[in-house]
Amino acid sequence: MLNIVLFGPPGAGKGTQSELIVKQYGLLHLSTGDLFRKHLGAGTDLGKLAQGYMDQGNLVPDAVVIKMVEDRIATESTAKGFIFDGFPRTVHQALALDQMLLKHDLLITGMLSLEVEASELRIRLRERGKTSGRKDDQDDIKIENRIKVYNEETKPVADYYKHQDKYVSIKGMGSIAAIFQLITHELDAFK
Repeated sequence: MLNIVLFGPPGAGKGTQSELIVKQYGLLHLSTGDLFRKHLGAGTDLGKLAQGYMDQGNLVPDAVVIKMVEDRIATESTAKGFIFDGFPRTVHQALALDQMLLKHDLLITGMLSLEVEASELRIRLRERGKTSGRKDDQDDIKIENRIKVYNEETKPVADYYKHQDKYVSIKGMGSIAAIFQLITHELDAFK
């Protein structure tokens, strides 16, 4: 079973690449953004709580995110594998993910980290904001805060996977197809 953490800053292309990975490898895409929207749409308490943090461009507290992810893993026992997009965002979440997966006799196969220059991230986020309607992608202050939060709070997760020899750096600059080719090369090596 292939269980991948797709990692990178906001605007790195995780969602775009996840769609291609799901199509080619048949993995279940587990996106915290999608989970938040699902809970918001259903009006759950977890969704309302998450929205308050997201509106400010801040990370949703670990306990909320972990509960959403754990619920989803438990309901998908027949999946060929998972691609985690936007999770884990903290070392605490990475530890929790490992514990969750062990309950189901699963492990993380590897972390693919999309490396993109900050100036390119800003351009991508603004462009996405024009087409997606996401307010956090249309506000320069929130964009800067999201990049800052990533650098200070999320980037250390890469070290967690480096210590497990599961970290792979992927050049996230260039065409979508070229980046996907780099990703498939690494995923095929995991098999």
